[in-house]
Amino acid sequence: MSVNLRIDLYADGANVGDMKAARESGIVKGFTTNPTLMRKSGINDYEAFAHEALAAVEGMPISFEVFADDFDEMERQARLIATWGDAVFVKIPVTNTKGESAVPLIQRLSSAGVKLNVTAILSLDQVRAVVDALDANTDAIVSVFAGRIADTGRDPIPLMTEALEIVKQKPKAQLLWASPRELLNIIQADECGCHIITVTSDLLKKLSGVGRSLEDVSLDTVKMFFSDASAAGFRL
Repeated sequence: MSVNLRIDLYADGANVGDMKAARESGIVKGFTTNPTLMRKSGINDYEAFAHEALAAVEGMPISFEVFADDFDEMERQARLIATWGDAVFVKIPVTNTKGESAVPLIQRLSSAGVKLNVTAILSLDQVRAVVDALDANTDAIVSVFAGRIADTGRDPIPLMTEALEIVKQKPKAQLLWASPRELLNIIQADECGCHIITVTSDLLKKLSGVGRSLEDVSLDTVKMFFSDASAAGFRL
């Protein structure tokens, strides 16, 4: 990688082999996962996977998400997950599936010293409410889904820039740029001052291309088209 990034890269996934490779790369500073990624990886024993992942990341920060829709059950799960290790952050969605705010739960857990990663945030109003609820003495991550904001046709950069100023109100909170769609998002997140960005294994593999000559990329593209046409045996 030919650029120096201030932002921390967190590997996002649910494959323990990929987690080990990411840790060994020396590039990533933490890890995140979620029930959707776990399901895609064929995981059916949540706690067994979590402990295997914890062993793989060797004390680096890692986030595990609650999967209840009832706030009382979310709280029970969150307090259990928090016991799995000092580096564990508990992911709490900003609302439940009914659109009911998780802010009261966030306040209770953060006040109790539970490290939270509040997830699925897309609006500045949500950022403000979450940051207000966080305890100033407890580590927290505020995950704003910039990629999903972009999917609505909105430029996420002004929103993320303003979100950063809100998050600064709590010195132990960090802003995370979630759901990146392309490698450029890493550069954008770094430039606007985000503390963390989640990256898939596919994006991690592309980091070696940062700063490459555009002429070299052009030539590689031409070679790819030629090679694929030849392999297909096209004739005219």
